[in-house]
Amino acid sequence: MSVQIFILSKLMKENTYPYKLKKQLSEPIPLDQLGGLTESKLYYHFDSLAKKGLIETVEIIKEENRPDKQVFSITAKGREELPKLIYSLFKNADDIKGMTVGLVNLKYVERDEVVNILKNRLEKVKGHWDEIKGIEEQLQVSKENEWFVDFMSSYISSLNESSIHWLEKLINTIKRDEN
Repeated sequence: MSVQIFILSKLMKENTYPYKLKKQLSEPIPLDQLGGLTESKLYYHFDSLAKKGLIETVEIIKEENRPDKQVFSITAKGREELPKLIYSLFKNADDIKGMTVGLVNLKYVERDEVVNILKNRLEKVKGHWDEIKGIEEQLQVSKENEWFVDFMSSYISSLNESSIHWLEKLINTIKRDEN
């Protein structure tokens, strides 16, 4: 989903073709390699978006001794779907890192809606954390497993506190930057 949001957001600015996007992603920092985005994956996502009617071919560039380049444009349906995809990304991402493409494309969505999605997510994380703490208090641990339970408890506590901290910070940042 992130790759498709990326493609649609690029097409909101200008018509382009897959190889050009791949090249832009690799310079000056090889973001394509860091994200594991191969050329074939990029072409697959362009094809998938075209089949859904979210993008369309607007030009074919022919060059001697080179493969034809299909230049794509976003359709009206694609413009309508982009915000929905971004909202879905915020709802379903495993963590903030998974929201990156949505965060850099906030201009295509209602910030209040994103804040509401993130607040709901925050409440779920806090509720889940309360459940875990409740279970932890009921555990009866043998002496030989105390080290393991202490270690895992500290590890999970640290992860949850970090998630809560960064979600709260993200919510506040989005709210502050909407003015």
